Amino acid sequence: MNQEKQERIKACLEELSKLLYEEAEKSKLTDLEGIEKTVRSQVLELVSPEIALFLSNKKLEQK
Repeated sequence: MNQEKQERIKACLEELSKLLYEEAEKSKLTDLEGIEKTVRSQVLELVSPEIALFLSNKKLEQK
């Protein structure tokens, strides 16, 4: 992957992190366990399904 794409991914992830933080329940972000559970929950609920769609579309294109 070229440097430009890596920088774009980093910028997108930084923006996503800000959005997810804004939506997080702040009372659960008081310790490492709460942060980890919150991040894991958000990734499973919001991020992974989108990545799965990308991967399944890519697989269909290859057929």
